[in-house]
Amino acid sequence: MIDPNLIAIILGVLIGILMSITGAGGAILSLPLLMYFLHLGVKDAAPIALLAVSVAAGTAAVIGLKQGVVRYKAAALLALMGIIMAPIGVFLAQKIPSLWLQILFALVLFYVGWQAVFSAKSPRYLQDNLFQTSPTPCELNPATSRLFWTASCTQRLLLTGSAAGFISGLLGVGGGFVAMPSLLKISNLEHRMVVATSLTMTALVSLVGVISYASYTSINLHIAIPFVSAALIGSLVGKLISHKISTYLSKLTFGFISVSIALMMVFSLF
Repeated sequence: MIDPNLIAIILGVLIGILMSITGAGGAILSLPLLMYFLHLGVKDAAPIALLAVSVAAGTAAVIGLKQGVVRYKAAALLALMGIIMAPIGVFLAQKIPSLWLQILFALVLFYVGWQAVFSAKSPRYLQDNLFQTSPTPCELNPATSRLFWTASCTQRLLLTGSAAGFISGLLGVGGGFVAMPSLLKISNLEHRMVVATSLTMTALVSLVGVISYASYTSINLHIAIPFVSAALIGSLVGKLISHKISTYLSKLTFGFISVSIALMMVFSLF
């Protein structure tokens, strides 16, 4: 029998690399991998997944801040609403039967994977940036590299942060898969800025999710420590190789993996 710690390390490295290559959205795969390879329940896997996401995303966010690509005001606004909504999601997760949480997670994962495949084949956000005639809600000032703060921009960011935080707490995911496509749609930020800003929000919201889960249940540190440590190492390794992998390939790979795992989760229930 393979040592569970070794499995946790392998899974952690994989998740860390996926996060660096695909952005914060790759963290959504943490929970199903922990469930199936380490035989954890959804409510036991959620805080471990969130802890790994928080550490790996936080490290990437610090790097992004040093590089000057994090829109920190936007990240702060997203994180503020996420921090408020995440404990509500965690509270509801304790009330909902694990079976229904697993079904809901599979549906969300399938949708995220399908969207990744679709956007890889037909990146609408690139088309929008090239051909749109009306300004996006969150426009970047080319002279200052800062956003023009309008009521519409603020409202969209508040809604995005709220949704990301609630889903993060409810399903034990980082929320980056909500923030990234939303930022791409409502802003003209460069892709690297979207990724870095999303990771910053994800790190903070995930940490609050971990704290909220810890108030309801104990976290399995024997799995959490090697998994989180490996995820951090994996994220650093992924950072070194991410520039060698095209956005098209990373989205397509992530999408197919997500859809496949979602289908496996559904079929395993019957």
